[in-house]
Amino acid sequence: MQVILLQDVKSLGKKGDIVKVSDGYARNFVLPKKLGVEATEKNKNELRLQKAHEDKVAAKKLADAQAMAEDLAGRTIVVSIRAGENGKVFGSISAKEIAAAAKDQHGLDLDKKKIQVAEPIKSFGTFEVPIKLHPQVTGTLNVVVKQA
Repeated sequence: MQVILLQDVKSLGKKGDIVKVSDGYARNFVLPKKLGVEATEKNKNELRLQKAHEDKVAAKKLADAQAMAEDLAGRTIVVSIRAGENGKVFGSISAKEIAAAAKDQHGLDLDKKKIQVAEPIKSFGTFEVPIKLHPQVTGTLNVVVKQA
């Protein structure tokens, strides 16, 4: 019997795969636990339509991420930090502060988890900070650190 998997099954395959299993395994395990459905023409057609829709949504997300990366390339964010008499910085600039400054200055909603600061910024100057917008797209944002 052929079965379309609705979920990942460890020894069979991934979600959306059409696999051939024995009739007893399908009737007693796969179908009752809602891990898959029988691979009829109707179900195969629904699977094709669902995959086409998922591909369309994934392409739209990729295009949006690429547009956002182009938009970020020309943006500069200014963050100020306190320093002592001889230029020693108190504290550091983290991803959370960069996200808050981006929202205040440009109205950008950036997730702090996607901002990839290798180590906290502890000096003055201009830094290029990579932002992971999509698994295939990484944008860069210029961050200028000034003394408060």
